[in-house]
Amino acid sequence: MTTPGTYLTQPNSEERSMALIAHLSTIAALIISAGWLSFVGPLVVWFLYKDKSQFARQSAAGAFNFNLGMWVLSIIGWILIVTLIGAVVGIPLVIFSAVAQVICHVIGAIKANRGELYDYPFQLRILS
Repeated sequence: MTTPGTYLTQPNSEERSMALIAHLSTIAALIISAGWLSFVGPLVVWFLYKDKSQFARQSAAGAFNFNLGMWVLSIIGWILIVTLIGAVVGIPLVIFSAVAQVICHVIGAIKANRGELYDYPFQLRILS
């Protein structure tokens, strides 16, 4: 039995690299698209490696699921900001979403580089 965050066999360098891309592509997309496309990178990695590598697939699925949750939180925040009534709540939601994405994806990238899986703290489990 493995403990959370560990993997049965050590992933090879290609698997670790693809997992690293799945985690870090979200930060790049967060900057380039203001957060609107941050889930695309992990989705592409998951689609390309879903049958080739369990490690890359699970890493990409975790990054995608976490991003989806943060994306929904960000949309709620922007809706609250636009209505002006909820700007007091909306601005902190958007800031929290962006900061949580950066911090969690950096931690995920560090763990992926070590060959470990990262279990994100909040996920809408769509991909597995």
